Amino acid sequence: MQQKISFSTYALIGTMLFGMYFGAGNLIFPIQLGQLAGTNFWPALIGFLVTAIGLPFLGIVAIGISGSSGLRDFASRVHPVFGIAFATVLYLTIGPFFAIPRTATVPFVVGFEPYIASGQADLWLGIFSFVFFAIVYFFSLRPAKVMDYIGKYLTPAFLVFLFLLIGFSIFNPMGGYGQPTGAYEKLAFMTGFKEGYNTMDALASLAFGIVVIHAIKRQGITDKKEIAKATIKSGIFAMSLMMLIYGLITFMGASSVSAIGTFENGGQIFAAVAQHYFGSFGAVLLAIIIVLACLKTSIGLITACSEFFHDAFPKISYKMYVFSLSFVSFAIANFGLNNIIQFAVPVLLFLYPLAIILILLTLLSPLFGNKQNVYSAAMAMTFLVSFFDGYSALAANISGLNIPIFQSVKTLFIDYLPLYDIGLGWILPALIGAGIGYLSPTQLPAGTYQKEL
Repeated sequence: MQQKISFSTYALIGTMLFGMYFGAGNLIFPIQLGQLAGTNFWPALIGFLVTAIGLPFLGIVAIGISGSSGLRDFASRVHPVFGIAFATVLYLTIGPFFAIPRTATVPFVVGFEPYIASGQADLWLGIFSFVFFAIVYFFSLRPAKVMDYIGKYLTPAFLVFLFLLIGFSIFNPMGGYGQPTGAYEKLAFMTGFKEGYNTMDALASLAFGIVVIHAIKRQGITDKKEIAKATIKSGIFAMSLMMLIYGLITFMGASSVSAIGTFENGGQIFAAVAQHYFGSFGAVLLAIIIVLACLKTSIGLITACSEFFHDAFPKISYKMYVFSLSFVSFAIANFGLNNIIQFAVPVLLFLYPLAIILILLTLLSPLFGNKQNVYSAAMAMTFLVSFFDGYSALAANISGLNIPIFQSVKTLFIDYLPLYDIGLGWILPALIGAGIGYLSPTQLPAGTYQKEL
């Protein structure tokens, strides 16, 4: 008889999941949203929660109920080639190319760079990121201990310091809400919705889901239905904690304008809030919060990415993947935070619609018999739009990148594709693709198709 999982174990796995999700980006985006949204705090926050909480939770649920052995298997519902290609690009995105380097640059920029003499920032970034990734490398070598490292130690320590700062902002508010600015004046919900993309958590949910499943299996649970139930319960615990913290941080930002003014990014806002409440000690407190947040997220990402690449290409050892990913992340981190963010946005705009449609189709698969044609047609139509979304963002960041035929397609989308102007132009093509796939000649269910090959 299989072991029943206790609530304390659900809580521990959920805390581990929260710890892997909640990095510095999850701190700096909602506090900036609060400042910009002002009196439109609630609609902006709700929009943010849809993509920053709702989509990641659906991703965890989809992985849990699919019975997939990992992201590659999960994405192979579309096609085996798509499975390996999508999984590789996603792991590189939330891994060494963007998210992992950001875990080192954000704490340095927020907690240390303001106190470093001009001209020495690059040197100290190199030193800081080297020490940071040496620590990450050490802890990531023991994947079986990830739940203990993150769930038992790093996350609770992080939460203690974070709630100390949040507590002061609640019981001694800095002021009332300011006026909404920019797109938050008239499109608060949709602006918050798109802001949630920046957390990368919907993408990460597809990677972290298998880490949670492995943790559950180590508790003696092997039945697929029981694994799905345990995954959902752990996800509910993690997402509830994240929702609470997002709301409190957004409130902190919304109530801060009259006391500290406005800033260009959430990291500077956090620094100013800490300075407001704790003076010079605030800098130390903030540095501890940011480093702990990023350290635990980086360990989770390195572990997930290394396990994926080792499973996909087993001739290279897990230890070598940990070293390689840590080294590449260290190198890219030294290009600086601004460059990382600049090139991450186009990739996110390309990947997010594909990930959302894959998650939704998996959850709705009983309605169409898990038919492989529905997956492939819907994803193909989504790709046609998300590709140009990514191109547009890249062209905006790189001067001179102007491909006439791409510009013509973009203009066509703007003129005729519903919701394209607010970043949701992929919805109608995805629905059309799913309909075409459903009405096409019957084919083997997704998964069976892969085995037949």
